[in-house]
Amino acid sequence: MTTTDVRTARPLLSGGAINLRPLALGYRAIALVLIITGIVRVTGILTATPSWSSLLFYTIMSNILCAVWMVLLIIRTVRDLRRDGRYGTSTPSARLSGAVMEAITVTMLVYLFVLVPAAFSQPGTYEPFTLTDNLIHIITPCLLIADWLLFVHKGAFRWIDPLLWALIPYAYLVFAFTFSALGGEFGPGKKYPYPFMNVDALGIGGVATQILILTVALVAVGYVYFGVDRMLGRAFRSKE
Repeated sequence: MTTTDVRTARPLLSGGAINLRPLALGYRAIALVLIITGIVRVTGILTATPSWSSLLFYTIMSNILCAVWMVLLIIRTVRDLRRDGRYGTSTPSARLSGAVMEAITVTMLVYLFVLVPAAFSQPGTYEPFTLTDNLIHIITPCLLIADWLLFVHKGAFRWIDPLLWALIPYAYLVFAFTFSALGGEFGPGKKYPYPFMNVDALGIGGVATQILILTVALVAVGYVYFGVDRMLGRAFRSKE
């Protein structure tokens, strides 16, 4: 059975999603503010000395992608709210929602399992888990995952999607290595944006091994999302 508004006999929960657009709109507006706050804080874009080089990092690019996606979700939700009423789900594409969710999941995984351990094991002044770090590495990914879990109709993902989603971080790898090869820097004297991409320190074989491990982890997480999507889609279809 589905949860139903008695006054209208409209299902409030079906297809594995909450079918209440005002609630989705409120959540997405708050999420957008938090995502933009993280981007503003890490780039210092409102200060006299913004860190423009931070825009070259996958972390910031993926956060900007999330901000753009959240804007599109808000626009779609407002349009559907005016045209179709308060009940239903609103997203330009459930599969694209999965792609953005996977892209920002990469940011969280690399932060938690690569950058943070490196910060604790190597000398330096970098301190993880600051407010800004938490916003761009943990809170934004959780906001996108929660949006998909709560407000996106389930059962749309295809088996090929996790492999297609991996093209987003791979596109960044192509950009970063090309930028570095052309003499670009990701900061003063910083030839590579992330330690696992440092060919000078790890060698080509070492970097390839690191990327392979991360790829396996990324695709595995993608198939977890795929499995949850299928499971919830089937579970709710059987009750409707």
